[in-house]
Amino acid sequence: MLADPVALDRADPLARFRAEFFLPPGQIYLDGNSLGLLSRRADVTLTRAVEQWRTLGIAGWTEARPPWLTLAETAAAQLAPLLGAAPAEICLTGQTTANLHQLLATLFEPAHPTRRVLLGDALNFPSDTYALQSHLRLRGLDPATHLRLVPSRDGRTLAFDDLATALAAPDVQLAVLPAVVFTSGQLLDVAALTREARARGVLIGWDCSHSIGAVPHALERDGADFAFWCNYKWLNAGPGAVGGLWLNRRHFGRAPGLAGWWGVRADRRFALAPEHDPAAGAAVLQVGTPHILSLAPLLGSLELIAEAGGIAALRAKSLALTEFLLAHADLELAPLGFTVVTPRAAAMRGGHLALAHPDAWRLCQALKAAGVVPDFRAPDLIRLAPSPLYTSFTDCAEALARLKHLVRTRAHEKFPATPTLVT
Repeated sequence: MLADPVALDRADPLARFRAEFFLPPGQIYLDGNSLGLLSRRADVTLTRAVEQWRTLGIAGWTEARPPWLTLAETAAAQLAPLLGAAPAEICLTGQTTANLHQLLATLFEPAHPTRRVLLGDALNFPSDTYALQSHLRLRGLDPATHLRLVPSRDGRTLAFDDLATALAAPDVQLAVLPAVVFTSGQLLDVAALTREARARGVLIGWDCSHSIGAVPHALERDGADFAFWCNYKWLNAGPGAVGGLWLNRRHFGRAPGLAGWWGVRADRRFALAPEHDPAAGAAVLQVGTPHILSLAPLLGSLELIAEAGGIAALRAKSLALTEFLLAHADLELAPLGFTVVTPRAAAMRGGHLALAHPDAWRLCQALKAAGVVPDFRAPDLIRLAPSPLYTSFTDCAEALARLKHLVRTRAHEKFPATPTLVT
């Protein structure tokens, strides 16, 4: 028997946080893994930053509370528990792909005598692959020779054995893998794959864009070399929010591949000396002035997460939501031609559930017209991403009921069969 969503909502310890968010009127929002919703806390911290700008002008760098000069460090300290890392290893700067470029420029050594291959995977978000390709070209290497992408056996997931075998190749120097595969929602075994890489002398970095805020990380304990992510998905920091990166302390002291004035040590930054005097820790990887108005809402979001009990509480609710969706999909949607492509084991599942259907694009458009906001990924995936802070079990049940109704009535067939613009 399927669980009663109303009873689950009554028993949910995070249910009260739903009122903290601005929910789109008349919509069931299940697209939190593309863009999280605005919270009242983030609204307050952003408005405060704007007011400080209005009243303090340039004095906001030192007189705002917290001062803009150290706002990135303030956010890093609040973010540290979600990553299992020390604040000094975290840098809130730039955006996701730019931060990957910075990490590659800092850590990859193209002149290595035997190891000059970058390792990625065939399912990763394309921007990561573009960065790997362009970085190799910038360093005088041919991506056709020096970029290796681990294939997927089923087009949906990545096999641990395939990744481990690829990491064992003697010419691989550095690997970039996704903690959560953005299409299927598969959660990779970060700890085990990091051990495989370390045992073979391969530097390994993780794209945590689809995991941070939904899945606990222990980057320091696992011993990865670096990580990078965006803050606008599960962390609800706003469209185009500032990105983040993590650098293992064993790489402290390396010169930044891309040097800029904000990567100078804080007490010398405004000396504006011609020589680059590097900051300590991951802060050396900062290039330009911090994104104050982009950092501000992240502070409110992180405050809310801490109040909710931290990442462990969010993970428990997230798994319960996706388990609920999975059970209903098996019973009610499978007979209608849907296939769940997200791994079923909790340890292999990120924060969203991916359903395959031949008419996925049409169904996504029909769902939006019916008041449900899902996400489409080519060629045939509907991603349902319930946020543990603002999605209820009743939301999930109603969304699936509307989806089932659309298929049974064939109402989706009036929508265009070919995607035009996917966001």
